[in-house]
Amino acid sequence: MALLSAHSAGAGEAPWKALSAEAEPHSVALAPRELAVFYTILKVVLLQSAGITAELEKQYSPSRWVVRMEADKVVGTFVQIGSQATQKARTTRRNQLDVPYGDGEGERMDIYFPDEDSEAFPLFLFIHGGYWQSGSKDDSAFMVNPLTAQGVVVVLVAYDIAPKGTLDQMVEQVARSVVFLQRRYPSNQEDAQRNSPQLRLEVAPAWPMGPACPVLVLVAQHDSPEFHRQSREFYETLRRVGIEASFQQLPGVDHFDIIENLTREDDVLTQIILKTIFQAL
Repeated sequence: MALLSAHSAGAGEAPWKALSAEAEPHSVALAPRELAVFYTILKVVLLQSAGITAELEKQYSPSRWVVRMEADKVVGTFVQIGSQATQKARTTRRNQLDVPYGDGEGERMDIYFPDEDSEAFPLFLFIHGGYWQSGSKDDSAFMVNPLTAQGVVVVLVAYDIAPKGTLDQMVEQVARSVVFLQRRYPSNQEDAQRNSPQLRLEVAPAWPMGPACPVLVLVAQHDSPEFHRQSREFYETLRRVGIEASFQQLPGVDHFDIIENLTREDDVLTQIILKTIFQAL
C-alpha cells in the first residue's frame, strides 16, 4: 500500500509524482482474447450493479408507489397540506413556538396545548420525516387540531437535518428533546422515564426493563415492498426482545396521505392514536 503525502512533493509538483518507483502501479499486458473476456465480465458486473441501484432507488422513493396522483406532485401536495395545517394550528391553538430543548441552533420544538389546562396530560411527540435531508416542524402540524381537541398536548420536534446534522446527531437530539420534556412536565415523568428512548439505550443489555407503552408499527398499503419488509422486521425485533408491539397495514393510503389524513378527527390513524393514548393512561 502506498501513502500519498502532499508534503513529499516538490513545489508545484503533483503529489503523486513524489511516489517511489516501487510504489508505482505496474502495467499488465492482456492478450486480445483475455481482454475481450475481461471487458465482458466488467460489463456484466456494471449492468448488474446499475440494475441493483435502480431497483433500490425505486424501493426507497415513496412517491413512485403512490397511485392517487402523479409522482412529481406528491411531495409538493404533502408540504402544502402540512403548511396549511400548521398555520391553522398556530392561529387556533394555544402554543409555545421554537422552545429550545438544547444549545444547538436547530434544537427547537413547538408545543400545542388543549383548551383546558391540566396538571397531568397525555403528550404526543411527532418527529418529522424527509430522508434526514428535508422536512421541518414548521410544516408538520397535521395532527395538532384533532389531538388537542381531545385533550392531548402535541409536540413537534426540530433537529439538524443533513448535511449539517449526522444521523448520530439527529438521534441524540431527539433523545435530548424527550429528556427536556420529562423535566419540563414532571407530572408526566414516571411514564416518560419508563418509555424514554435515551433510558432504553442506556439499559439496552437488560431490555426489557418492565412495563412500557405498546408500540404500533404501521405501514401504508401503497408503500414499497422494502418499506413493508422493514416495518415487519422492526415489529418482529420488538417482539423478540419482549416489547409489546402490534403490526398493521393501513388500507387505501400511501407513504404521504397516511400522515396528511391526520388532519381529520375521523381518520383511522387518528382514532388509533387516541385509542392507544387513552388506553395507556
